[in-house]
This record gives sequence, structure tokens and C-alpha cells, in this order.
Amino acid sequence: MQEDYYAVLEVERTATIEVIKKAYRQKAMQHHPDRNPGDHVAEERFKVCTEAYDVLSNPDKRARYDQFGHAGVRGGAGAPPPDFSSIFDQFRDIFGAGGGAFEDLFGQARRGAQRGRPGSDLRIKLPLTLNEIATGVEKTVRVKKFVACDTCHGSGADGDDAFETCTTCNGQGEVRQVTRSILGQFVSVHPCPTCGGEGKRITKPCAACAGEGRQRGEEEIPIAVPAGVLEGHYLTLRGNGNAGARGGDPGNLRVEIEEIPHEHLSREGLDLYFDLYVSMPEALLGTDAEVPTLDGSVTVRLEAGTQSGKILRLKGRGLPELGSRHFGDEYARIHVWTPTKMSAEETMLVEKLRTMPSFQQRPRLDASGNSHKGFFAKVRDAVLGT
Repeated sequence: MQEDYYAVLEVERTATIEVIKKAYRQKAMQHHPDRNPGDHVAEERFKVCTEAYDVLSNPDKRARYDQFGHAGVRGGAGAPPPDFSSIFDQFRDIFGAGGGAFEDLFGQARRGAQRGRPGSDLRIKLPLTLNEIATGVEKTVRVKKFVACDTCHGSGADGDDAFETCTTCNGQGEVRQVTRSILGQFVSVHPCPTCGGEGKRITKPCAACAGEGRQRGEEEIPIAVPAGVLEGHYLTLRGNGNAGARGGDPGNLRVEIEEIPHEHLSREGLDLYFDLYVSMPEALLGTDAEVPTLDGSVTVRLEAGTQSGKILRLKGRGLPELGSRHFGDEYARIHVWTPTKMSAEETMLVEKLRTMPSFQQRPRLDASGNSHKGFFAKVRDAVLGT
């Protein structure tokens, strides 16, 4: 079984690209073959870390991996093994961006100027009914967030000529500091403190957004929810978070699923439960009863002499399992309802019944003094058909 890429780099699934780069940099330095000559285990770990970084640093690959796992980025079963021919190019790229002890091994690598400042992530809750969870649903939500400025289109400047090259970094967007040690030459690369890594400065800010390139606003966002999601699951919509400042990349939107309680049904995992109340005569003589399901009500037959606590199983009437064709079941638990008030005539009839032979019987108690099986034992018996 392949390792989870997030676990390989020891980052959260919501980690930003900067966090992922930093984690990869640490792992790559730890396992790099030049630091572990002859250590085949370290070499393999280096390859696995680079493969994980290759996927998680690419927005499209990461989105497919988050949704489909390894099959989404490797083509499923029968796919060719990963190509590590560019492994050192990736290593050089990330260490060129953040500095490191192996700069001399790969030559000079430069990040260059970056656009603006990335936007932050957002998180919302999406309430869903059990019916929507069972079938999947498309929702449109209105989210308050930072959006690109309509006047400057996100640049933050009042026109294309309202910029000047940063004199601190000469338009490179970064400053470097070189130090030497017994391990070799270290190159520390940092965003330019004057321009914030953009390589240029705004000489005339946009009046509408004060040079930010974004404003507070609202956006309608469509959300496709697959069947089988449960409370606690979440969907990540990349690029739907807050707009970045001055053309920076937008953040992500995390949609957390929240289950709306059903009027009649309760849920445990993929299974649904319903409490079916019947009168004493119906339990004694048998009856047809209506049981609500997510697909509408169904009629079940109660045999004469049905005991309170009996479990009826409706196979396949539960919730679907996310990403598969498996469905849970629905269970109806019988409750024989006892009146709390009776008329004189009803009391007389019940008194008469109490003296009759069928009502003199008592269930046999077990060693613990219990006359009925527990609830979960009855569920088990219902599943097994006993």
C-alpha cells in the first residue's frame, strides 16, 4: 500500500504551498543521496518525498489526489511507475526558492518576483438533509470574502504605467545572503523587504481599493456534493477563498458538511433507525404498518403476537457509502404503546383479559433475570435472519 503523500511530508491536508515547500526542503536535506552515500533506504525515501512534493505542489494534481487518492495522479492500476528523471530539477527548484546547503550541487536557481500576496483560506458549513446526503446534491452558496477590485482588476495600481522597478532587489523580488561552512556554501534567499517579493512598487495606487487590488464583496459559488458524505467530511474548493492582494493567488474554500436531523429517522454510520409504535391490539392480532424511508414510506407486515423491541430490517434502505455502490440498512424497532388512561369499559375488558390463560404466561428469564435480548443482539438477529 502506498503511503499518504501528506503523511510522507508530515503536513496537514490543509497545508499551504509554502508549508509544503518547507516540509519538503527539510525531508530532502535529510534523505538526499549526497548526504547518505550508499544508503539505499535514504535514497528511496528521497524519491518518495519528491514524488509527494511533485503532486502536492501542483494545484491540479493535488485536487485529483485529494478526491481520488493515488489513482487520481497515477492513472490507477497498470499505470507506469513514476518518472524520477526530473527529481533533481525539482530539488534544485525548491532549494533555489528557499536556500540550502546543496546550492553548489545544482548551480544557481532563482525564484524570481512573485505576484502580490496570497489570499487566505475560508471555511463555511453546509447543512444537508439525509435525503441530500443519500442522493448527492448541487448547492449554490453566497460567500462574503475579498474579491478582486473591479477598477484595477486586482493589480492595485491606477493604470499600467503606475509601477516602478524596486531598487532594493533590482526587480528580482528577492535578496540573497551567501555564507560558507564546512558543509559547503549556503545561500539564504528571502523575499525583498521593500517590495514584498513583487519586484516592483506602485507609484499611484488605485483609489477604489487603496492599492490592495481587492475589496470586500460577495460571490456565489456552486458546490457539487457527492452522495454518501457524512457530518465531519469536508470538500476543498481550490481558488475560491479570499482573493490575493495585488494579483496574488486566491486562497481555498473549505466546505464542512453539517447534517440536518431527520424528522423521523436517526443515523448510525450508514444505517438508519426508526421507532415504530403500535397499539396492543395491533401487536396481538398483527397489522400492516407504514415505515418512512428516504425513498418514501413502505408497508411492513407485523405478525400476530409481535413483541415490543422486535427489530425489522429493511435491507439497502440506508445511506450510500462514499465512492462505492454499497448501501447501509434501515432498522425499525417495534414499541408496543400502552395507554395511560382508559375508560371504565376498556378497564373492564382488560381486567377480563388478564384472567384468561394466554395472559397468564410469563417469558422465561435468563440467568441474569432478563426476559428479552438486548437491542444490539436483536439487530444482529435481524441481520442474520434469526
